[in-house]
Amino acid sequence: MRISAATLPQARGAARFGYDREAQKVGIVHFGIGAFHRAHQAWYTDRAMEAGDRDWMIAGVSLRSAAVAEQMNPQDGLYTVAERSAAGTDLRIVGAVREVLVGTGEAGAIVARLAAPETRIASFTVTEKGYCRAADGSLDLNLAEGGFYPLLADAMRQRRDAGIAGLTLLSCDNLADNGKQLARLMGEYLFARAPDLASWFEGECRCPATMIDRIVPATTGADRAEIEAALGLSDEAAVVTERFSQWVIEDRFAGARPRWEAAGAQLVSDVAPYEMAKLRMLNGAHSLLAYCGLAAGHTYVHEAVADPGLRALAERLMREEAAPTVQAAPGQDLVAYADELIARFANPALDHRLIQIAMDGSQKIPQRWLETLEANRRMGRTCPAIEAGLTGWFHHLRGANGPVDDPLADRLGSMARAHDDLQLRDLLVGPQGLRIE
Repeated sequence: MRISAATLPQARGAARFGYDREAQKVGIVHFGIGAFHRAHQAWYTDRAMEAGDRDWMIAGVSLRSAAVAEQMNPQDGLYTVAERSAAGTDLRIVGAVREVLVGTGEAGAIVARLAAPETRIASFTVTEKGYCRAADGSLDLNLAEGGFYPLLADAMRQRRDAGIAGLTLLSCDNLADNGKQLARLMGEYLFARAPDLASWFEGECRCPATMIDRIVPATTGADRAEIEAALGLSDEAAVVTERFSQWVIEDRFAGARPRWEAAGAQLVSDVAPYEMAKLRMLNGAHSLLAYCGLAAGHTYVHEAVADPGLRALAERLMREEAAPTVQAAPGQDLVAYADELIARFANPALDHRLIQIAMDGSQKIPQRWLETLEANRRMGRTCPAIEAGLTGWFHHLRGANGPVDDPLADRLGSMARAHDDLQLRDLLVGPQGLRIE
């Protein structure tokens, strides 16, 4: 029997929300309602409503695949978050999701949700490639037509024409300066496709920067079976994560927002130091462990960080290569942050697959490694750990770990097979990031 509104009273062994879901309006439309969003932003929103906030239910959007809709809609949007550590597992049933819409067949319903007066926020976890950027960082208009941009443009026109206030567009993805990037890319789309909306967007909408930190492995069949045994109900949308969670948000919204701080979020004037530390230290070390760990025959992050040689590389990347390039905010302790990251990576209860982290390297490596590499070059320093990671990535591109999951897989794979590591590094890596012709 699956979890749903009807079967919820039968659930056991889990904390749950106490608010009346049916009485709450949808206030957020979220693009990319995968496991990461469900373990993070939706989890924060659920706890904010539990603390007394109201009318912040989430309408999720899957732009292409109906898989998440098929998981969540039969469950009335309910799902379980399993927080795992060496001490055990805690379960919480989250009630913040109202529905999941699919872009391929429900574009009109998505636009209607975005245009509704009660919707104040459109948020995003679409991964780096979901922003449809060209190699030079500008918007690829052809790709953008299949993304969220035209849906937002249609909704903005309806809001403007009806005299409804603008939206907050909240990127929750691992992009450096994600708020400004989203504002720039959305502006480029409007300038090209709907120039009459460009000034309205600039005047009425806001794109705050965010930094999100929570490790969320892909949920396995074994995970779902374990949760079902504890809950007494099956849950096709369950997610597994660590106990640690951090969300730093620039306090710059177009209108109302949930009181996410009631659930532990930090509202600040400048996200940049937190974002840079996460991208260069956590994400940089994750990618290093992924490519070098796969080459060493490991499957999971906790296995890779238990390898003395790989742990030493990860420590060097975080402490000696990345941390010196981060101008920490007051009270931000990068030494303690590195200590905490190693402990989190070593969590034996979290089976975070290296191959999952290795996906989409062309979209991740510029901000995770190359900015650190360039900052050290300007200081006259070398980065042996990042260089080892690049070598691991080059081997990955040649298919050493199986099929390469990357939007530029064919082009990069051809380049990698045609050149040795030194030649490939000279061809690809430059001060301005990846050079992909």
